[in-house]
Amino acid sequence: MPSTLLERRPDIAAAERRVEAANAQIGIARSAYYPNIGLSGSIGSGGSRVSDLFSVSNAVWSFGLSVAQSIFNAGATRAGVQGAEASHQVAVARYRQTVLDAFGDVENQLYAARVLADQQVLRKQASDAADQVETQMLNRYKAGQVGYSEVVQAQTSALVQVQADRQATAVALIQSLGGGWHATPR
Repeated sequence: MPSTLLERRPDIAAAERRVEAANAQIGIARSAYYPNIGLSGSIGSGGSRVSDLFSVSNAVWSFGLSVAQSIFNAGATRAGVQGAEASHQVAVARYRQTVLDAFGDVENQLYAARVLADQQVLRKQASDAADQVETQMLNRYKAGQVGYSEVVQAQTSALVQVQADRQATAVALIQSLGGGWHATPR
């Protein structure tokens, strides 16, 4: 099965988004090395008399450019960048562990499916033997030696249980893969 199927798993997608967010935090922390530039504007009015305050000719416009740079921050910016990089490394390590866990989960479910398939062969043999017992019980019932409930009990075999186990394992495998999968015909 292609490993790209695991990308659909919610735990892997979430871990991937956490790595992306941690990477973005590194850029944000590095931006503190650069000055902050701001553009501001204001409008006001001035006049010597109260009646002049509201006239258009007395409007005063002011534009300004401000630059703020922290000259000395005792290494806080460098520490912030290093902290963001460390958080990124932690997120990457957790992502790798999540992927490894997902591969392990899929492998375990595939192995369980194979084991149950092997068990189904053995249980089919047991079912054939149970069919022979059923035939014998039916003959004994017809002869009046046993009750019909014993015939019904002989008819239910271990095959039903192994099929239920295989279906449960198939569901667990689909969950491990993060959803359904359809192979493309070759």
